[in-house]
Amino acid sequence: MTGASLQGRCALVTGASNGIGAATAQMLAQAGARVMIGYYSSAERAEKLRASLPGNGHCIQRIALEDAASVRAAAQAAHTAFGRLDVLVNSAGFTRPIAHANLDALDNDFMDAMLIANVRGPFSMIRACAPLMKQTGDAVIVNISSISGFTGSGSNIAYCASKAAIDNISLALARVLGPEIRVMCVSPGAVATDFVAGRGRPELEKIAAGSPLKKVVEPEDVAQAVMACVTHLKSSTGGRIIVDGGRFLV
Repeated sequence: MTGASLQGRCALVTGASNGIGAATAQMLAQAGARVMIGYYSSAERAEKLRASLPGNGHCIQRIALEDAASVRAAAQAAHTAFGRLDVLVNSAGFTRPIAHANLDALDNDFMDAMLIANVRGPFSMIRACAPLMKQTGDAVIVNISSISGFTGSGSNIAYCASKAAIDNISLALARVLGPEIRVMCVSPGAVATDFVAGRGRPELEKIAAGSPLKKVVEPEDVAQAVMACVTHLKSSTGGRIIVDGGRFLV
């Protein structure tokens, strides 16, 4: 965001080694923030991103969202590295394409894994980081949700349910974490990342052609919305920013 300075501020971004999380980490650093890059499986990719960020004091941290000890360790690592935490972006999660009509394919193990990673995980991060964030008096949490949470369309039904839960949790937390912490949701549609297996550029262009803006949404578009929540929407909490080219209108 032009003119928005985050000098002296510190951020933790989960799922930051790739896609939306990486684009967000890049923009936060460009604005002057020190960034902790949360990753799960690719330390090499996270380290490569860290080395590319402008500014100093950035670090990487492995976070397994299903592991309570790992989540607590990440919050402690932020305290040790920064001594404060102004921004938490919950971007980590996963999905797998499963046709909505194929109920048998959505088995209990997959459903449990989806809800743990996409719902309990972000909530656990917020719970672990909230005490440190409250100390700043002007912190913000941005949860990366999805239009699937309110349209009921998406890669699978469990994914839709998990994002609806994140929307609702964000509303509830916005009520109780203020005034020290604002809570916002950014809800993309289909984004040009490898998040959904098998969804390449031709599929994204087809989706975009059927939307009002006829534009493929890039990770940077979503990151810009996150930055708006962090730097400009200072009087907003509990809100949802939709970044999908108008696809939800169709």
